[in-house]
Amino acid sequence: MLLNACATGAPHPASADGADQALANRIYTALNADPWYFYRHVDVRVDDGVADLSGYVWSADAVYQARRIAAATPGVRRVVTSRLELERNGLDNSAVAR
Repeated sequence: MLLNACATGAPHPASADGADQALANRIYTALNADPWYFYRHVDVRVDDGVADLSGYVWSADAVYQARRIAAATPGVRRVVTSRLELERNGLDNSAVAR
């Protein structure tokens, strides 16, 4: 009985995982095709159409542009950028690095 209480939900079918990975690859390709911002340090994960961008960029405008690019990718239902951090002057100012 205790095991049932700890369950987190039904697992994704393998086909959904493949579709999420394909969508993540399309978002990553679109980010890296952007002529204005450098997104090589951005990681893209997709879970059931929700794109989660993490890593770092060098300006707030780059965060907004990353959100627009990801949201414009067909199949994306929502974009999360709360783990996308700003790095300025080559120094990581995040709490993670401290």
